[in-house]
Amino acid sequence: MNLPDPNSPPELPLLPPTPPPDLYFPITYPSHISELQPHPETTRRGPLKRFFFWTVLKIEWLFGLISMVLALAILAAIPGLQFLSLGYMLESSTRVAKSGRIRDGFIGIHTAARLGGAILAIWILLLPLRYLSNVAFTAQIINPDGRNAAKLRFWVLILTVFVGMHIVFALARGGRLRHFFWPLNFLIVYRQFKLGGAYSRARDATWDFLFALRLPHYFWLGLRGFLAGFLWLIIPASLLAFGQVKTPLSPLVGFWGALLLAIVVLHLPLLQTQMAIENRFRAAFDWRGVRKAFNRAPWACSFALMLTLIFALPLYLFKIELVPQEALWLPTLVFIFFIFPARLITGWALWRTKIRDTQRHWFFRWTGRLPLLPAVIIYLLFVFFSQYTSWNGIASLYEQHAFLLPVPFLGL
Repeated sequence: MNLPDPNSPPELPLLPPTPPPDLYFPITYPSHISELQPHPETTRRGPLKRFFFWTVLKIEWLFGLISMVLALAILAAIPGLQFLSLGYMLESSTRVAKSGRIRDGFIGIHTAARLGGAILAIWILLLPLRYLSNVAFTAQIINPDGRNAAKLRFWVLILTVFVGMHIVFALARGGRLRHFFWPLNFLIVYRQFKLGGAYSRARDATWDFLFALRLPHYFWLGLRGFLAGFLWLIIPASLLAFGQVKTPLSPLVGFWGALLLAIVVLHLPLLQTQMAIENRFRAAFDWRGVRKAFNRAPWACSFALMLTLIFALPLYLFKIELVPQEALWLPTLVFIFFIFPARLITGWALWRTKIRDTQRHWFFRWTGRLPLLPAVIIYLLFVFFSQYTSWNGIASLYEQHAFLLPVPFLGL
């Protein structure tokens, strides 16, 4: 009997022969080599489709920007809600200061487009109802007891119920613009409720949408920005107002008030943005930190400050006459159109200060301050003479709309 050698390696079992690869992965070839080439029609439609979707996205973004500006203007005209508008602009400036990209400052543009589209669609759907109700009201005045007036009132009631239910079903589907012009929304909503869980999904989506707006955050940020600006401006504005009192020291007090106001307005936009970046109220009084940041990017900061002061001037022209309360959002639209870009540029200037660790050469530091002198002088002249041209008189000295609440028409 032959025993296996313990030192010899063990013998491996023989494996079955490997079949050809095409048994496991059959390969088929086209009958003609031209089938491997893309279809000419598909090649032509690809770029067109991309261009179409790119155009749609840009139109949606532009519509969202218009809706956002209108919303900020309306909020700026409502007492109490003005802090939301100021807080939004401070948050936009903060995001630009952190990334260095101006486009990051346009927050919630797609959400604004969705809300604006829903409001526009509802307004369009209500046009026939408004027209028919006006006709019914006219018929009621001409012949109160006539049959035509009664029929018109009946059809107004029917149309009101129909349009109202259609708007509710469109909102239940998601409130997109296309939903308001689709006639079979009730069938889709009914099917969703029949499948179950539609109410909980709609409730959660609504709450998620409301939380995504971050309204408490914008309100708190705007309130702190207002308080910081008011604490900086209260003393210079009071001294400037005291200069109108008929006393021997009034001209000297007014001069010191104008000098202090010139110093404050050159630092306040950067201080407010710095407070929003650090999310700390004390950062709004870090005078030395702002001056060091200015020395690291003097020309960028100088450009942002000049833009803020110059863009604040057009709104002083609207303070000559008292604006009616129902039309107050129109001047605030001009305010948002000018001040919002200035806030974005201020954030960009602070971003420029953060990418450098050392201060610039003394030549750039001092030449960067030279353009600020005429801008400050012109701004102070507008502020000083506003007490004689504004409806609110001396109280207009406290209405520094470039730094405080967006609307300067409500006297303190």
